[in-house]
Amino acid sequence: MMEPRPDTRTRFDAILLFSFGGPEGPDDVIPFLENVTRGRNIPRERLAVVGEHYALFDGVSPINQQNRDLLAALREDLAAGGIDIPVYWGNRNWHPYLADIAQRMVADGHRRVLTLVTSAFGSYSGCRQYREDLDAASAALDGALEFTKVRLYWNHPGFLDAAASRIEDALESLDAGARPRARLVFTAHSIPTAWTASSPYVRQLEEAAALLAERTAADLEWDLVYQSRSGPPAVPWLEPDIVDHLHDLDTAGVETVVIVPLGFVSDHMEVVYDLDTEARATASALGIHLIRAGTAGTHPAFIRGLRALIEEEMHNQPALAAVGEPWPNPCPAGCCERPTRPASDPGPVDTAG
Repeated sequence: MMEPRPDTRTRFDAILLFSFGGPEGPDDVIPFLENVTRGRNIPRERLAVVGEHYALFDGVSPINQQNRDLLAALREDLAAGGIDIPVYWGNRNWHPYLADIAQRMVADGHRRVLTLVTSAFGSYSGCRQYREDLDAASAALDGALEFTKVRLYWNHPGFLDAAASRIEDALESLDAGARPRARLVFTAHSIPTAWTASSPYVRQLEEAAALLAERTAADLEWDLVYQSRSGPPAVPWLEPDIVDHLHDLDTAGVETVVIVPLGFVSDHMEVVYDLDTEARATASALGIHLIRAGTAGTHPAFIRGLRALIEEEMHNQPALAAVGEPWPNPCPAGCCERPTRPASDPGPVDTAG
């Protein structure tokens, strides 16, 4: 049994929805990518190549609108549940910036902020880096704000229920004859393999994928693959890549694939470009029928799950809801440590925008 944490019943006076951010017009793209890659000496030419992905969508990433929708749904659900607490939204890499929102919260009289991060799985870029940004924002305000991040929720029933519902919707859209022969393919953002030494990223993805496959399509084969790598070829990243895997499935005679973007809470550029554009074009060229399941987004089960996570912290409850063992909060010492990159690997360029 987990030991109770310190009393938090009067600890929080605001909630922060904290996300990655993304550009909202052509003029935003390069400045946004410069923010993402600051200090990593990535040539502007490389940023221009990535910027071409955004140009296909008029320079607009879907993530900010997804966050606005999530913010509205969360506020509505909290109010309906009798939780009277203001909810703010801030980003790491684009407007509204965390630093600006932190100043606004101080001006509004807040001090103790419970933070929901739009990343369900544990990795440096998906967890610890957000914690570091919160620490930096607090330090910049001389400690005027105290941030507490909710635990990782990759195996929380709310997240899993929403993902299962999206998978079931995708499977139901298939013709009756195609359904028994379909292949589930779960995807997540690739990261350098060296980063996985201190993080639970791969294990959590494997367990979540297994849970969802058993729940939604126990009769179908499934795979876990990766996408959106942006490092040099000489540096190992998690594989197989989704596009390469589609070629392998074609060789194996698979005709129908349901892609599940498991590693993404909402649609990002990596979803609408790497999956809906690039992977779909590859599948079409191979003659594979490809369906992409939706992300959790504002699914009611996901929103209820976020409220449960908030209530867990506000009412000083141990981690009550999880399929399997809940992830501890705070994270274990040394978890998802900042990776040391070789000079040849500047890291991801376009992660989660």
